[in-house]
Amino acid sequence: MSRLPGRSILDSARNDISEKLAKANPAQHSAAMHKPEDRAFFGHPRGLGYIAFTEAWERFSYYGMQSLLILYMVNQLLHPGHIEHIAGFTPFRHFLETLYRGPLAVQPLASAIFGLYTGLVYLTPIAGGFLADRLLGRTRTITIGALLMAAGQFLVAYDVTFLIALTFLLVGVGCFKGNLASQVGGLYATGDNRRADAFQIYYIFINAGVIISPLIAGTLGEKVGWQYGFGAAGVGMLIGLAIYLSGRKWLPPDSAVVERKEKATKPRLTHREKMAIVALLLLLPVLTIAIIGNNQIFNAYLVWAERSANLIFFGKTMPTTWLVTLDSIVSVSFLAGTVVFWRLWAKKFREPPEIPKIGIGSLVAVTGFISLATGAAIAASSGTKVSIGWLITFHVLNSIGFANIFPVSLALYARAAPAALSATIIGIYYLAFFAFRVIRKRVEQKVKKKTKADSHLSLALDVFSFGFVSFC
Repeated sequence: MSRLPGRSILDSARNDISEKLAKANPAQHSAAMHKPEDRAFFGHPRGLGYIAFTEAWERFSYYGMQSLLILYMVNQLLHPGHIEHIAGFTPFRHFLETLYRGPLAVQPLASAIFGLYTGLVYLTPIAGGFLADRLLGRTRTITIGALLMAAGQFLVAYDVTFLIALTFLLVGVGCFKGNLASQVGGLYATGDNRRADAFQIYYIFINAGVIISPLIAGTLGEKVGWQYGFGAAGVGMLIGLAIYLSGRKWLPPDSAVVERKEKATKPRLTHREKMAIVALLLLLPVLTIAIIGNNQIFNAYLVWAERSANLIFFGKTMPTTWLVTLDSIVSVSFLAGTVVFWRLWAKKFREPPEIPKIGIGSLVAVTGFISLATGAAIAASSGTKVSIGWLITFHVLNSIGFANIFPVSLALYARAAPAALSATIIGIYYLAFFAFRVIRKRVEQKVKKKTKADSHLSLALDVFSFGFVSFC
């Protein structure tokens, strides 16, 4: 069969971009401080341990505050006697009501503030990465970010400083999030296959922080007092900073641009590095598709499960919110299992690079949504609710997919990023999460309008398309 016109051109372009990603910036991690034989932390450099524990405490701080924020606003802050004391709140409320085209009562107003905050959290790492790459270096930028976040946690419980606290938190996350992740990549020399494995371990510690934060900070805030919950989140951030600073000698050096800034030298990007950046930008839309599916666990999925699923477990009805805890526990388990699996695989076979792993993860994740669609279809035909067994199957399959998508894609961005812009590129990676926040409402409306089976099948097809693109 003759080849279609232009097919060879497309193949050539695709192979060229793949090559750019595979060989991008060969000198990026040549300055890594630690030799391959440094295996003090689960077979990885000692610095990974300091970074992982730092990130666990930062996520404890972030999710502890986030679990309380909406409840705090609805039950206290946005009511008379408190709301009028918030500095700068009148023009801020006017901005939100203009944006939402009408007056906002307490509940919608709280949701608007929460949505704006959690959306901007994924936009600020770009600025934080640029600040680290071009001016301050990652260590100083991370330190500043941690201090700002701790201050924000302590201030958020006071009426007058509420908006100031949110600003501190946004700037702090921007300075901290992408820069710490870029240091994970900086621990490994070019060609070191442990990088993807390292980001999976990194994600295990992220999930550990997510699991324990509502139990400690959330419980203190709800049962004892809001200031105690937010205070616990602030203390957690300070613990993370102390761990980070104590391990500075085990962390990778700052960008060469920062080290040479006194000489006013600004190294230019090579053609290969520019092509790698273009390829990484092209991956953002398809990465967003995968995020849409996974993050519905915290949104439309819970609404659907509450009304459509039989949540009886061992004879007792399980609260719908426990599905989030279930997902976190399953995610941690399969992140660890995935690390072990690829290590065993590498002993007998060649471990695949990042792009095929991401494709495999997407194809596994799609079976999770198909399981929900199947369960919903069976329940609809029999006039019953969806069995919890289908939900557990979904969480297992989705977690296996998750373990091979997000940590691995983050590792890809860390490896392919030019050394002069490593933290900035990691910040750009989080644009996919920001894009999800922007289009989330449309996805939720889509789920509400469609039948239960059709909505989950549609999400499955979205994630499948991401896996297909990854393989192609």
